[in-house]
Amino acid sequence: MAPLTGFSLPRLLHPVAWWVWGVGMAVAASRTTNPLLLVLVVVAVGTVVLERREVGATNAFLPFLLVGLFAIGLRVVMSALLGGGVVGRVVIVRLPEVPLPDWTSGVRLGGAVTLEGLLAAAYEGMQLAAILACLGATNALASPRRLLRYVPATLYEVGTAVVVALTFAPQMVEDAARVRAARRLRGHTGRGIREMGRLAVPVLVGSLERSLSLAASMESRGYGRVVRRTTGSVRLAGALTLVGLLGVVVGLYGLLDATSPALLGVPMLVTGVLCAAAALAVGARRDARTRYRRDPWGLPEWLVCLTGAVPAAVLIAGSVLSWRGIVPQQVPAALPPVPGAAALAIAVGALPAVLAPVPPLLARSREATP
Repeated sequence: MAPLTGFSLPRLLHPVAWWVWGVGMAVAASRTTNPLLLVLVVVAVGTVVLERREVGATNAFLPFLLVGLFAIGLRVVMSALLGGGVVGRVVIVRLPEVPLPDWTSGVRLGGAVTLEGLLAAAYEGMQLAAILACLGATNALASPRRLLRYVPATLYEVGTAVVVALTFAPQMVEDAARVRAARRLRGHTGRGIREMGRLAVPVLVGSLERSLSLAASMESRGYGRVVRRTTGSVRLAGALTLVGLLGVVVGLYGLLDATSPALLGVPMLVTGVLCAAAALAVGARRDARTRYRRDPWGLPEWLVCLTGAVPAAVLIAGSVLSWRGIVPQQVPAALPPVPGAAALAIAVGALPAVLAPVPPLLARSREATP
């Protein structure tokens, strides 16, 4: 194999850069229901995972993608049974309808299942699946444990809980696959609910052992320490944190929901971020932390962040300006057009597959491949 000639020397990209990129791609996916654009988002993040996931790292992309596919199917089934709010023209089948009270307007049980209604439900399910794929790709590229080192000292307890939560589900999937492979080697090839019940006990035992090991390792590294803080600083930091988190949540909702007022978007998000930053500054004065082998932040990190910000900015502008194809026409059903600017912006989101440095173990494996 030819010598490595990547953008930089092999190293792990800063985890914050990966999360900025992943959130940007998720925001871009949340601003459109065009299935072609959503498929392009999944392809872009999947390409980056294939090219830049470190050898041995947990592959959270596939579990998140499977959950997204399940969400699409569930959304379509629920739309067929309960109605999706879209009155279509092409009736596929008529299910037995159960009369409901007048106060349940907009909801039905059974009745006509239209092509337009199913397509609208599929588009919404694909939107959720694309967002989950972006989050899964970020988990596969940036270990939440590495991200924990950059959580502000004031929020290290919350950050620890979030990291444990983010790593628990992918590791359970890996444990289940490993136990199932072991059972197949022993001649047990059952399927269905009975097989899942037999897998549950070993998986839960493995999760308990891993939790105990994690608790012991965290305690040995000082995660159970007692921090001395004054009553005034605790109350001030708590109030600022509460206001900041509320502002961030409302601001993100305003950005993700194209029908919300403009005041709930960027202004609330900026206000929340400022209050949260003030809370972190107040708490950090009483909670000192040491630094050890911090990841470098260089030009590749800035470029990866930019490749995530470009799709988010372009898709937000497209939804605000009502570009043709961002929200496809539902009645009558037709193949949605693809806005060129939006497709090009999403393609920019795949550039970290080239711009990000190759992880060390992945670079060694590629050099060893003949």
